[in-house]
Amino acid sequence: MGEFAELTFRGRTIRLPVVEGTEGDIGLDVSSLRSELGAITMDPGFANTGSCRSAITFIDGEQGILRYRGYDIADLAEHTTFLETAMLLLKGELPTKPELDAFTESVKEYMVLHEDVRHFFNAFPKDAHPMAVAGAVVGSLSTFYPEAMDPRNVEESRESCRRLLAKLPTIIAWSYKHSRGRPMAYPHHSMGYVENFLHMLFSAPYRDYVPDPLVVRALEMIFVLHADHEQNCSTSTVRVVGSAQANMFAAISAGVWALWGPLHGGANQALIEMLEHIRQSGLTPRQFIDQVKNKTSTIRLMGFGHRVYKNYDPRAKVLKKAAFEALERLGIQNELLDLAVRLEEAALTDDYFIERKLYPNVDFYSGIILKAIGIPLTMFTAIFAIGRMPGWLAQFHEMQRDPETRIARPRQVYTGQARRDFLPIEQRG
Repeated sequence: MGEFAELTFRGRTIRLPVVEGTEGDIGLDVSSLRSELGAITMDPGFANTGSCRSAITFIDGEQGILRYRGYDIADLAEHTTFLETAMLLLKGELPTKPELDAFTESVKEYMVLHEDVRHFFNAFPKDAHPMAVAGAVVGSLSTFYPEAMDPRNVEESRESCRRLLAKLPTIIAWSYKHSRGRPMAYPHHSMGYVENFLHMLFSAPYRDYVPDPLVVRALEMIFVLHADHEQNCSTSTVRVVGSAQANMFAAISAGVWALWGPLHGGANQALIEMLEHIRQSGLTPRQFIDQVKNKTSTIRLMGFGHRVYKNYDPRAKVLKKAAFEALERLGIQNELLDLAVRLEEAALTDDYFIERKLYPNVDFYSGIILKAIGIPLTMFTAIFAIGRMPGWLAQFHEMQRDPETRIARPRQVYTGQARRDFLPIEQRG
């Protein structure tokens, strides 16, 4: 017999099995609570609810730890490529060089979109947000691959993983080109994954954009740091949609839509807008911090605090170092970076933020790097989506093969009207 916790309610006691992870994280299995006691748990936002067992990502928010498949995020960000990290998430192990070469080659082959997909872009308004276009086009891919509708087909699922990983950068780049009324650029087989994205984003018919290796490395690091983050909003959305045995394209499309929310993937764009506001208003970082603390103010400090981390976000530590190194080596004088550093110093020495354990998160420096290397502001969330794709795919794949998976169906506590008698319309006063 395993370990149990006891719960007593209205004179009845039941035993809840203890579920313990490999890193010591503990859950109480409450799946029998309603059948045994006629009650459910209440947990708005699911902050204390474990929806699954997963072997992909481990987070310790108190200690500021993030690991993919057991590997520390700082090591992966410094030493691996994005596709190498994607293989780790998808297969569970870091690839050998021949395995990585073969995977990279297959991804390159899939980066080209079906020519009929190109026509979709002409139907979207020019001012459509890239995330709106990306969600729609990703969902539409299911019409081009009817053989990939069954998520339980292992071989087709692998093919769909490669297709989605490969095609999203092309979709995102083309959505930006469409918004600017510029010709689409096709991927080059001679370029790497990140290079190809930058090429498709910035090249023109009369001039190929050749990205600086430092820019490529900085963006690759951002992708690696965003590749997975346990059961966040968009990942949970992918799992919920997939639990209905919807096809992979439908589930990933739903993840794109969820990521678009300003409380999720849109936060780094909001950070840049905040820094621009501080600069234009002439406020010092300390004056801005005082406005944030004012209870009557609606001003928020973006890039600080996290739903999970109660310590310094480990991804922010990596990006802070990368931001200084990349901008210095590229010879870029970035006023926003200087302002961000002074703002961070002001916040981290203020009792208000210290008491609330509010530290910089990954958005704090990723937004600065993206702006410094020329990524348009409207593309920030789309960059996040490219980075998060391996995690979505790995989580979808794991869920489909988990014997504990059930169709997602949360309960509720009803607070509406009690039973009422129906009155014919002529009797209603």
